[in-house]
Amino acid sequence: MTFLQSGDQLDHYRIEKLVADGGMASIFRATDLRNQHAVAIKVPHPDVKGDPGLSDRFHREEEIGKTMDHIGVVKVLSDEGRSQEYMVMEWVEGRLLRKILDEQRSLGPERSVRIALRILDALEYIHSHGVVHRDLKPENIMVDEHDNIKLIDFGIAANAKSRRLTFAKFSQMGTPDYISPEQVKGKRGDARSDLYALGVMLYEMLTAKVPFSGANPLLVMNDRLLNSPVPPREIDPTITPPLQEVIYRALERDPKKRYPSAHDFSWDLTHPDRVGIAERPELHNWKERRAPWRKKILLYGMLILIPLLIFALLLYVARHS
Repeated sequence: MTFLQSGDQLDHYRIEKLVADGGMASIFRATDLRNQHAVAIKVPHPDVKGDPGLSDRFHREEEIGKTMDHIGVVKVLSDEGRSQEYMVMEWVEGRLLRKILDEQRSLGPERSVRIALRILDALEYIHSHGVVHRDLKPENIMVDEHDNIKLIDFGIAANAKSRRLTFAKFSQMGTPDYISPEQVKGKRGDARSDLYALGVMLYEMLTAKVPFSGANPLLVMNDRLLNSPVPPREIDPTITPPLQEVIYRALERDPKKRYPSAHDFSWDLTHPDRVGIAERPELHNWKERRAPWRKKILLYGMLILIPLLIFALLLYVARHS
């Protein structure tokens, strides 16, 4: 792409400033010269066109975004006759939830629940339209000064007609801290996977920590398959037992035991007095930590063998050249 700067014109848009520059695209604030409205212009990086997976992700985000019409979901605007490839979206005032968490750490029960309920309202809408976000995380949620939210980045979202993505396409399956156990196992994520991710975020908003951790993405994902998180009330005793129970229901490893819908999740958050408290083993055995030693030994063994195999190949080529 041609590097865009403040004051440049792209078709009938005047570029105001660069606001984000990620691995796949640059996002600019711009003004639509036809009506003087502020918009966001997302321009893919040059390597996106040459990568079928990245190109598909960019077009999928645009196609899904054009079908969405909800106050909690960023709108992708139709704009035909563009001179180059880019996406036009509504301009959203606010900050990423990630930045808010980085600055404020714990948001407290009242604000955390308020934000979670608004995310659930948006999730109920997209799920009812057959769309699963699959990469729900604080980096993909905009929050304004009144805690209204917008879901953004539907690049790896799935709809009822999209093809299955396997574990081999991990980069298209979400972020290690928020990915659901079934996605870790290579299964197709559904609406309950989004609810799991929100459960992780609710835990993080309340405690300033994510429930599962590890030295690398593989260990983070394995941790959620093998271990129980620190109970939220162990970190902050002011978190009520019903709110803690809601988090555990959202974080169930087995999606069949998880909240079946955003509506059910929301109902429990708004009716804490009606939430029954389960006697959960994970409230007591969370200090017991298990590690996938066999898998770790196999992984490290493979890492050791790779340079040895390369050396042997080079030696073979040298002797026979």
